[in-house]
Amino acid sequence: MLMRRIYPQRKLAQRSERVKSVDLHPTEPWILTSLYSGTVCIWDYQAQAIAKSFEVTELPVRSAKFVARKQWVVAGADDMFIRVYNYNTMDKVKVYEAHTDYIRGVAVHPTLPYILSCSDDMLIKLWDWEKSWYCTQIFEGHSHYVMQVTINPKDTNTFASASLDRTIKIWNLGSPDPNFTLDAHLKGVNCVDYFTGGDKPYLITGSDDHTAKVWDYQTKTCVQTLEGHTHNVSAVCFHPELPIIITGSEDGTVRIWHSTTYRLENTLNYGLERVWAIACMKGSRRIAFGYDEGTIMVKVGREEPVASMDNSGKIIWAKNNEIQTVNIRSVGADNEVSDGERLPLAVKELGTCDLYPQSLKHNPNGRFVVVCGDGEYIIYTALAWRNRSFGSALEVVWSSDGEYAVRESTTKIKIFNKSFQEKKSIRPTFSCERIYGGSLLAMCSNDFICFYDWAECRLIQRIDVNIKNLYWADSGDMVAIASDSSFYILQYNRDVVSAHLDSGRSVDEEGIEDSFKILSEVSERVRTGLWVGDCFIYNNSSWRLNYCVGGEVTTMFHLDRPMYLLGYLANQSRVYLIDKEFNVIGYTLLLTLIEYKTLVMRGDLDRANDVFPTIPKEHHNRYT
Repeated sequence: MLMRRIYPQRKLAQRSERVKSVDLHPTEPWILTSLYSGTVCIWDYQAQAIAKSFEVTELPVRSAKFVARKQWVVAGADDMFIRVYNYNTMDKVKVYEAHTDYIRGVAVHPTLPYILSCSDDMLIKLWDWEKSWYCTQIFEGHSHYVMQVTINPKDTNTFASASLDRTIKIWNLGSPDPNFTLDAHLKGVNCVDYFTGGDKPYLITGSDDHTAKVWDYQTKTCVQTLEGHTHNVSAVCFHPELPIIITGSEDGTVRIWHSTTYRLENTLNYGLERVWAIACMKGSRRIAFGYDEGTIMVKVGREEPVASMDNSGKIIWAKNNEIQTVNIRSVGADNEVSDGERLPLAVKELGTCDLYPQSLKHNPNGRFVVVCGDGEYIIYTALAWRNRSFGSALEVVWSSDGEYAVRESTTKIKIFNKSFQEKKSIRPTFSCERIYGGSLLAMCSNDFICFYDWAECRLIQRIDVNIKNLYWADSGDMVAIASDSSFYILQYNRDVVSAHLDSGRSVDEEGIEDSFKILSEVSERVRTGLWVGDCFIYNNSSWRLNYCVGGEVTTMFHLDRPMYLLGYLANQSRVYLIDKEFNVIGYTLLLTLIEYKTLVMRGDLDRANDVFPTIPKEHHNRYT
């Protein structure tokens, strides 16, 4: 489900006077808010405090924007003046009367020294700060208040204006007349935004008719009407990174829609009365909302990169819909990379994906990759990135020998063979919220996990635990079950299970007795994990890279930032991780050291003594 990916984490909640506009700074941790009371504030969302405040006027400031390349804030107010401040020195750079009625909006050109302003005087004006803030052009044509102007990021010579005359007009800088007019809504249009991702020539409008509409500005047709708000739609936004549309309304809610299917994914209500403004920017997953009673900032999307590594060291990852690949083995011996250093990897474009990837996973032999997202899945060949199979799925998991299971809903699971042919359809007797692959197929409710064999889907064991993740050892004899605050190492008794199933005896609702044996429980949260032999490697909530052998936990490294485990290459004795910027980092973990520790934990001291001389001296006191 997309909702799981975009469920927001609140990062700032600040009560204030009515907020009429919000803007995000591209490099500083700042939110710019303009208030109905006449003040403009810069909030530092890391410090959770006001960084700067400007007493602009006693009348409402309806729009304020950062001009980051000049260290400015530009603000337009109901006293008809535009004011420009240096946000470092707090000095006024310029104050001038810009319109003959309330200023509703200002927009900053991304590259040229231009500001656009729009007003209740029905005019749009272009100001050039390199020509002493001279008004170089006036755009006339609207027959009611002009509520917002937005510059097209794909063609910065054009911009759109939204007006209470119920129209959207598209203009060219340098041309006095609009290119065209969209008779957009049944009532006044309050807001407009351009689609920034992909090739679609789309814009979105929000209106007092309680709807938002997506338009193709090349064909001048309405692509979709978003219905559901119960009052005026006051702010709209295409997110520049995620496949979502965000709409805000005077009904007090923010609605999040899928930008391809237009399905409503989430409704947010923070109880701060009417929504007036939304801000997001490229390169950030933060979204700011301005309300009658304050400002909210949330973070959407996942921190963990969508990436997978096969057993040979080839990594495939998804950057939005773009699929890229790197090969760890391409780093030659002449490139000595220390533990914790970023690998100098050459990134190759592999192709694109027809859906927005939420997960991506190699099959056990590395020949295929399954991508899942937006309620669908596609299986690609890993080398040529060719589509081999597809279908509906909330998630897809591989068996240890290359079959796979698809969870279509909470009540329907399908199992497919290695030739992509469906071989079984299962309807669990409980609400299945997640599935996991490996030696057995695991289906989970929110309270327990049930293991089934892949061949006949017979219940092997039910375990009462609220599971967050599951990791099988390659041998299929060990499994780590991670919950919210701890993890369990279990041994799978394959012989006991085979004997029971071969005997034809029935299996009760708890499963086969003694099919699993708990070996250890560790009170730590696992963020990501993997097995190397009988050693479970994981990073915990403090971003320490640990390994667990026989219930004993050893810290390998303290990570300096969030990183996520990719895999282990035995011929290099290195474990590899990736960060959210797609940097790949390696750490040394000797197989001989793991083998030695495993033998010691098992009490096999004779064999441990045989292995000890094979461990290099510099590692004798490591990880202890």
